Amino acid sequence: MKTKVFSMKELTEQQERDAIDTCAAIIKKGGIVAFPTETVYGLGGNSLDAAVSNRIYAAKGRPSDNPLIVHICDMKGLYEVAEEVTDAAIKLAERFWPGPLTMILKKKNVLPDETTGGLDTVAVRMPSHKNALMLIKASGVPIAAPSANSSGKPSPTKAEHVLEDLAGKIDAVIDGGAVDIGLESTIIDLSSDVPVLLRPGFITADMIKEVVGDIERDPTLDEGVCGGMKPKAPGMMYRHYAPNGDMVIVSGDTDNVIEKINELVSEHNPWETAVITTEENKDAYSGCRVVCMGTRQDEQSMARQLYSVLRSMDEYNIKYIYAESFKSDKLGDAIMNRLLKAAGHKVIYVERRY
Repeated sequence: MKTKVFSMKELTEQQERDAIDTCAAIIKKGGIVAFPTETVYGLGGNSLDAAVSNRIYAAKGRPSDNPLIVHICDMKGLYEVAEEVTDAAIKLAERFWPGPLTMILKKKNVLPDETTGGLDTVAVRMPSHKNALMLIKASGVPIAAPSANSSGKPSPTKAEHVLEDLAGKIDAVIDGGAVDIGLESTIIDLSSDVPVLLRPGFITADMIKEVVGDIERDPTLDEGVCGGMKPKAPGMMYRHYAPNGDMVIVSGDTDNVIEKINELVSEHNPWETAVITTEENKDAYSGCRVVCMGTRQDEQSMARQLYSVLRSMDEYNIKYIYAESFKSDKLGDAIMNRLLKAAGHKVIYVERRY
C-alpha cells in the first residue's frame, strides 16, 4: 500500500475542502487516515465499524484491549455515542470543547467492542483543529482515532513522524504542519459518581475542578499499572512514548539530580548516552549528548518539543537515557506523566545531602 499525503499548506479554501473530501471518502470506504489535531496526530477510521477498528490496531501494532478515543465534531455526536450524558459532561463540554479534553461515559451499543476495548464505556472528545473538524463532518461518522504512531513509540507531532512509523500501513495522511500543544488530551472518567483523572494534559485538574468540583486522581498515574487490570483509557496499561534505549528519570533537589545524572553518565560510552534537560541546566552536563527541551519558564513550549526529543534518542542510537523530572501542578504534570510512561516508571530519587 502506498500512503497518500495531502498537504494543507498554501491551499485555497476550495483545494482544502477537496483534499478533506477525498480523505473523508477513504474513511467512508473503510480506510484509515492520519490527521492533525491540536494535541498530536490521530489515526482515524469509522468508529462504528469493528473491522476498521481492527485495522487501526493492526497498523499501530496496538493491543486490542486498549480503547480508542472517538472524535466528534458537534454535541449531537456526543449523544449518538454516549448512553448517559451527565450534567458534568455537559458543563465540561461547554467550557472546554472543542479542545483537548476527553470524557469517558457509558457507551451506546452502536459502538462495537472493538472500538471501546470491550468496555461498556466510550472515551470521546471534540478536537479544535480545523482540519480534524472538517474531516469528521465530511466523513459523516464519529471517528475513532488513537495517536498515529507505532504502539509504544513517541506520539507524532508532525506528519513526518506519522510517515516514519506508518508509511505503507495506512491509506493517507493529512499534513497540517506541526501541532500546537504536543501532548495528548486530558482524560476524565465521568462514568461513576466521582470524576477520576486518568490522564493529565493541557486541561489541568484544577481547571476541571473549577467546573465540576472535587475529582480523584487515578493511582496508576504515579505508581504504574498492576497486571490483570483492564485499561479504561488509552495508554494506561502499557509502556508508551518510549524510545528504544533504556530510560531512567532522576528526581529530587536540582543540584543532587545533576550530580547523580553526571555520575550515571560516566558509567557509559559518551556516544551511547544522553541527558534530557532544560535551558536552566544544560551546561551542567558533560560526557554525553545533552538534549534540551526548552525552558521551565515556558511549559507549553516544553510539551510541544517532548515527543520530538524522545524520537531523537532513536535517531542518535542512544542506549542510555537520563531525564530530569518535570513535576508541577500545571502542564508539568502532563509532561512528567509522559516521561514516566516512556521510562516504564523507572525513577531514581535522590535526597538532599546534609
